[in-house]
Amino acid sequence: MLTLSLYNSYDPKKIHEAHLRAIARAAPICYAFNFHLALVGFPFEKKKPVDIAMEISENTTIGESGKYLLELAKSNKFHILEFPKSGFPPQFGNVVATTRKPDENKEISSYQLAQRALRGESFMLVVGLGRHGLPKEIFKLARYHLDITDGKRISLETCTAIGSIPTKIVTLMEALKWRKGIY
Repeated sequence: MLTLSLYNSYDPKKIHEAHLRAIARAAPICYAFNFHLALVGFPFEKKKPVDIAMEISENTTIGESGKYLLELAKSNKFHILEFPKSGFPPQFGNVVATTRKPDENKEISSYQLAQRALRGESFMLVVGLGRHGLPKEIFKLARYHLDITDGKRISLETCTAIGSIPTKIVTLMEALKWRKGIY
């Protein structure tokens, strides 16, 4: 299982328009590339993902008016998580902090991640929403750090990263399958 996780580092007490846009933009990407979408630390009053997806879809034109977010929710691929106190739920697999400044002792390349995902390992790729990205405790908590630009250390705007991460991982996985003649 591959999960794109949006970590709320804007405001834990109030939903902002930026939250809703990021969620609406991430949903079609996750749907297109068969990723789960997890939201971490979002202050939703309703806890059921389907209810949240319906509420967001009523207020956006992105992703065919929230169609893909609803599809993710209906197929149990949309998850609402609280801020982690001691870790993320284990069903999401290895936690990967996405960053342009990975710790060299925790760095994993896109290629390595794709290889391991093909072998059945699960990964939760965490993207920080907000000016400061992910907090330090998430970098400590994460088993791996991923620079999606693979060593170029280029800072990507949040929505660009949201689109790039699943696209690159799945493209590498498809290339690996093709190389092995799995098609």
